[in-house]
Amino acid sequence: MHLEQLKQITQDVLKLAKSAGASSAETEVSFGTGQSVSVRMGETENIEYNRDKGVSVTVYFGHKKGQASSSDLSSTALKDTVEAACNIAKYTAEDAFCGLAEAALMATKFPDLSLHHPWNISVEDALEIAKTCEAAALEVDKKRITNSEGASVYNSEGVFAYANSHGFVGGYPSTRHSISCSVIAEAEAGDAMQRDYWYTNARDAADMESAVSVGKLAGERTVKRLGARPIKTGQYPVLFEAPLASGIISSLLSAISGGNLYRKSSYLLDSLGSSIAAPLLNIEELPYLPKGVASSAFDSEGVATHARKLVENGVLQGYLLSSYSSRKLGMQTTGNAGGAHNIVVSHTNHQFADLLAQMGTGLLVTEMLGHGLNMVTGDYSRGAAGFWVENGVIAHPVEEITIAGNMKDMLKQIVAIGDDAIKQSAKQVGSILIEQMTVAAGE
Repeated sequence: MHLEQLKQITQDVLKLAKSAGASSAETEVSFGTGQSVSVRMGETENIEYNRDKGVSVTVYFGHKKGQASSSDLSSTALKDTVEAACNIAKYTAEDAFCGLAEAALMATKFPDLSLHHPWNISVEDALEIAKTCEAAALEVDKKRITNSEGASVYNSEGVFAYANSHGFVGGYPSTRHSISCSVIAEAEAGDAMQRDYWYTNARDAADMESAVSVGKLAGERTVKRLGARPIKTGQYPVLFEAPLASGIISSLLSAISGGNLYRKSSYLLDSLGSSIAAPLLNIEELPYLPKGVASSAFDSEGVATHARKLVENGVLQGYLLSSYSSRKLGMQTTGNAGGAHNIVVSHTNHQFADLLAQMGTGLLVTEMLGHGLNMVTGDYSRGAAGFWVENGVIAHPVEEITIAGNMKDMLKQIVAIGDDAIKQSAKQVGSILIEQMTVAAGE
């Protein structure tokens, strides 16, 4: 289905809502296809296709809201979906804060952000790429890499349209593609086995890492984890490698998101304009990055997005608000209904080796286990695995450990940020070095 077809469906839905007596309404219609293949030990394991479509409808009768959705885009189904949303609204309590975002905030400019790059790859070619990726991983160490969880190649293409009663209508096609691999290694028969993985993803297949490099890195990461040794419980510097450092930033973003703020379930309540992190921390939201994973000219309410600084020199400059959460807080929406748009964290001109050297002796974390963040207090405790570092050099792998601290302290104790951010990510942040955390060895 094409964008213009979906836009027409949104207009049909809005007309149905108006005819049903709704004072306002909004709707989103989407259509997407995808192909996924996986291999294991050189043999085809899965070939999957998906073809998805759907419509969601939200109607407002004054301050009463009803919502319904359907995977059927026929005219009869659209009518039934609108009717269902209207019936739901009749039985909901009034909420003075619900409703469409303000009309004056709707996006009016829709630049081409280069988000649509179809990858017309056959199943046979995709399988060959997956086999090449896995073979590269197995080739790293034929003796110790004894098994594989497989390699996968995925490509998808989709299009959506959103419209509301303000007269706003917008949408765009987009693509996402990926290659991934995971293998298993053991030092000797009967020893504890280790697994690790690597991946690459992009809007444009031409921007992905090669299958060989993905497989090779997956194999190297797996072998390095063999021979884990215990460490002593204590207070040490902790370095989160880039793929995990994004979790630290995600926790910060959750704490400044409207839902947690108006529910008073955030460790950063009333922090706007305050110093919340080390002066070296600078975070921007950049919605207009070409080929960006989270690029968009408008949010899920049609509100225009804007490039802005969320944290500048450690000082919190802005929240992430939708129209509903902003009204609850007595503020204005920031165009973040549906989430943030390309978070970019500035590095401190440190390469990864520089971070190890600066850390001296401490823990490099490469895997996190479980969910251990209390969003109200900021208390942080996670299972982890990685490497023990001595005198700036990786000494040996470690596992079954726990790292603990408090997010308020962790943000204040960031002493360096690497230049190794994964560019094809919604949160681009390099490895983060934290001055001190509690590291507890397993039993």
